[in-house]
Amino acid sequence: MASLKEVKNRIASVNSTRKITSAMKMVASSKLHRAQMNIEAMRPYESRLSNIMTTFVRALDDDFTSPYAVAREVKRVVLIVFTSNSSLCGGFNGNTIRLFKKTVEKYREQGIEIARIYSVGKKGFEAVRKVGFTNVADCSDLLDHPSYEKAAGIAREVMRLFVNGEIDKAEIIYHHFKNTASQVLTLEQFLPIRMKAESESSKAGGTDNYIVEPSVPALVEKLIPRAILLSLYTAMLDSLASEHAARVIAMQVATDNADDLLRQLTLTYNKTRQQAITTELLDIVGGSMQ
Repeated sequence: MASLKEVKNRIASVNSTRKITSAMKMVASSKLHRAQMNIEAMRPYESRLSNIMTTFVRALDDDFTSPYAVAREVKRVVLIVFTSNSSLCGGFNGNTIRLFKKTVEKYREQGIEIARIYSVGKKGFEAVRKVGFTNVADCSDLLDHPSYEKAAGIAREVMRLFVNGEIDKAEIIYHHFKNTASQVLTLEQFLPIRMKAESESSKAGGTDNYIVEPSVPALVEKLIPRAILLSLYTAMLDSLASEHAARVIAMQVATDNADDLLRQLTLTYNKTRQQAITTELLDIVGGSMQ
């Protein structure tokens, strides 16, 4: 059995760890609150913009096309991977990296080239470089000070590559934030966009009437790039909220484990101390009877 000093030192060590995990949970909770407000404020705007665009596209003739909706044989692909800049967030980064490797393996089996990878997060950048990719853009600074313009810059570059025919497809790997307890790992097609996807209003049987100037095609041409830019920004906000939620849960689990361990160590300490006292009493009684 461990000595009293060893058990006492272990209790002090676990207490220190518990203070750290508890403080990290509080910090992550504060960041999660802000990130959750941002993504929840963005979703209605994105949903409405997508709804309007889809409604207009459905109203146009079938011969209307967009350079961002051209489907061609896939030979070169761009992947945009969202992870985090720091660790201690459970399986958030590990699950993303596993999906990335699985996606790369699938494309390699099909003979499709990964033309470029945009890694938004230091953990993802390190993992991608370890796999052996050199054509990786490190966009980790995007998470330090999130802004629409920075996310739009990446989106515009990918859009330019697609329109110029340098790539044939682009996909995003990120966590979709549902709530604090649930974040869904998602592989989403970024380009080409799906022009004829049904909107929420069409699924519900609703119709929207708009007065459009100068014309529907002219407006759709403006809406499509904006919707594409917004989709990447929304994915970034989703990933940030998911990261903080995963860290809150991970730190809560760590704090709970520390509490359980403290109870066990305290019980062990009390038993060891009681045993030492009993031994001393027996020695005293035994000595007085001699």
